[in-house]
Amino acid sequence: MVGLKPPEVPPTAAMKFVSAGMAGCIADLCTFPLDTAKVRLQIQGEVRIPRTISSVEYRGVFGTLSTMVRTEGARSLYRGLAAGLQRQMSFASIRIGLYDSVKQLYTPKGAENTGTSTRLLAGCTTGAVAVAFAQPTDVVKVRFQACGALADSARRYSSTVDAYRTIAREEGIRGLWRGTMPNIARNAIINCGELVTYDLLKDALLRTQLMTDNVPCHFVAAFGAGFCATVVASPVDVVKTRYMNASPGQYRNALSCLLALLMQDGPAGLYKGFVPSFLRLGSWNVVMFVSYEQLQRAMALARPGLA
Repeated sequence: MVGLKPPEVPPTAAMKFVSAGMAGCIADLCTFPLDTAKVRLQIQGEVRIPRTISSVEYRGVFGTLSTMVRTEGARSLYRGLAAGLQRQMSFASIRIGLYDSVKQLYTPKGAENTGTSTRLLAGCTTGAVAVAFAQPTDVVKVRFQACGALADSARRYSSTVDAYRTIAREEGIRGLWRGTMPNIARNAIINCGELVTYDLLKDALLRTQLMTDNVPCHFVAAFGAGFCATVVASPVDVVKTRYMNASPGQYRNALSCLLALLMQDGPAGLYKGFVPSFLRLGSWNVVMFVSYEQLQRAMALARPGLA
């Protein structure tokens, strides 16, 4: 594996901001079908109480993908991609691109090293701010991914723009921010699981001289970050997905959605879709962090005067 070497002058905050958004879009393009499979598995059976074996439509990651292709066509795997890319341009840019700047802001003056608590605080901050800006795109993305094999006339929305307009008209502006609190909780956790784990693993690999600052190092650190993020964030991710996809009045709030899930499926329901979540989040992290490191280095090398 080859890649660009670190530039002599580090990338600016603006370069990191733009690089993070672009890297997020690249990662989404590569892993979006896995994200769609995760959403379908997470919401499966939520309105069927009690649920029977015959009501299960999707079985496993690849079974879900093959069922979708067979019943809805290959295009269904990328349903909601436009909203997904819109989300990454705002969401990834903030939570990933601004992480280093916020981390430096929280680091006490004169400190030689940045502590783990400071990294966690920076991860929570950028994750929460990113959700506040990108929540409407996430709501639309989830709803497009969740819709099954319906005729065009029966679909809730005809396009991404129509989805934004319809949700705002029928559910109010608050409808576009449905599930904001569980999403803030999810992304604060994921941001810590991803960014802080990546940060710590990369620092450890470089400090112990096990690896140099290159693509293989970024790959290993990103893979570990993806696994940690999936383990800690899966429960709140399931609740977030169900609550966002719910029709108006189905759940009073995110807590009632959580209780309904536990009553129906038990604690195991909190890890519904764990395998596709890990496959998606693990692969997404690898593609995103490797792309992010290379993009910001390319920008710094191309514009040395601005770096």
